[in-house]
Amino acid sequence: MKAAFGTLRICEDAADLAHKGATFLCEHAASRPGRTIVALSGGNTPKPLYELLAEEPAKSAMPWDQVQWILGDERFVPPSDPASNYGMARAAFLDDVPVPVENVHPVKTDGVTLEEAAQDYEAMLKGLYGSDTLEADKPLLNITLLGLGEDGHTASLLPHEPVLQVHDRWVAPVPKGRVEERITLTYPAINASEIVAFLVSGEGKREVLDKILSGDDSFPASHIRARKDVLWFADRAAAGRWA
Repeated sequence: MKAAFGTLRICEDAADLAHKGATFLCEHAASRPGRTIVALSGGNTPKPLYELLAEEPAKSAMPWDQVQWILGDERFVPPSDPASNYGMARAAFLDDVPVPVENVHPVKTDGVTLEEAAQDYEAMLKGLYGSDTLEADKPLLNITLLGLGEDGHTASLLPHEPVLQVHDRWVAPVPKGRVEERITLTYPAINASEIVAFLVSGEGKREVLDKILSGDDSFPASHIRARKDVLWFADRAAAGRWA
């Protein structure tokens, strides 16, 4: 079977998914001659991958001074809140690796409104990119890690929310659709990635993953593309018949 889009990489289980994902991330970053910009995903699935980045051999293999770490989305909560994607990434690996502090780009959530946080993060991205306009021959992000919700959402591109129609911004607020307000990279920003890597684990994701890989375009994640390739790292529980 061939996926409707992207390349499927089957992993035996969640641990194997974490290992394969960490290896891919390190090898890709180490093979690049210059800077690598990585967008991190939140949620439970990527956490074991992040923890491997703080252990050998990944800790020594990653060119920490050359990698910029941003967030694909964030809940509008303080970093100390258990719901914070940045807080999770810090605890999982960022606090335990030799990454320069200026290479890590959290979303400002203190002393700003949700809209101001989105504008601030977009300005940061434009500064990294060196332009206010996306160029066809210059990816915005080198690797974007994404999860997949059982409802087909990815990042905070939530079903039926207005953010799905935002095409004139790189970062947008998501005030409704979940308990916490959020900000997220938009389709134009994510689809300007060189490579997008979905991390999908567990039987609960099997149905939606099967539909998306089969070509069902009714889910937010169905509209993710990349300049080079979309990779699907899926364990056998999530992959189902595709495994």
